[in-house]
Amino acid sequence: MISPTLTSSAGTTGSGAASASSLPTQSALSSDFETFIKMLTTQAKYQDPLEPLDSSEYAAQLAQFSMVEQQVLSNDLLSALSSQLGTGTMGQMAEWIGMEARTTAPVPFDKAPITVMPTPPVGAQSMELVAYDANGREVARNEMPVSNDPVVWAGVQQGGTALPSGLYRFEVEAIGTDGNTLPATQAETYARIVEVQTLGTESRVVFEGGAEAPANSITALREAI
Repeated sequence: MISPTLTSSAGTTGSGAASASSLPTQSALSSDFETFIKMLTTQAKYQDPLEPLDSSEYAAQLAQFSMVEQQVLSNDLLSALSSQLGTGTMGQMAEWIGMEARTTAPVPFDKAPITVMPTPPVGAQSMELVAYDANGREVARNEMPVSNDPVVWAGVQQGGTALPSGLYRFEVEAIGTDGNTLPATQAETYARIVEVQTLGTESRVVFEGGAEAPANSITALREAI
């Protein structure tokens, strides 16, 4: 029997160049290179004729300076590209604000039923949907069919008591055909995005209620219902 606090909802749809920023560095490198050449020229002019400088040392020093010059220029280019990519990502993600994202992060519950998308463990013979509050405590456990069809969670405990408003996340626990408990899987729900962030190289979204998740963990987006 399917718990009365869960109902099936099958059918519910769920290049720009870095020229301006690199000019100061390029000018500095050019100036340093000219100074370096002047120093070598002066060194050669006033060298001891009895102990002349080895020409291979000139070549080695020029090669080393060239390597440093290329490395600095490469670093500047990579920094500029990284900045451009970060700006582009933030601009694209800004369009996510106000949309609903499919996520395993905790979602707000305020007496209105929540549609949950379960992922049945492989080999499951029976399944239960388990709800956890913001503190990670199990607050409800309901039987459900062995299916990945969406179900509606009413936010009611087994005794019939309604759960308080707050953040909740969901997992699926199952028993296999051999009678053993299978590893739990996380169930997804939809939550409204209220903020997008870029922290270093990682982009994150903030959901209504305060829960966060990496942007690359979002599996679907839809217009807010």
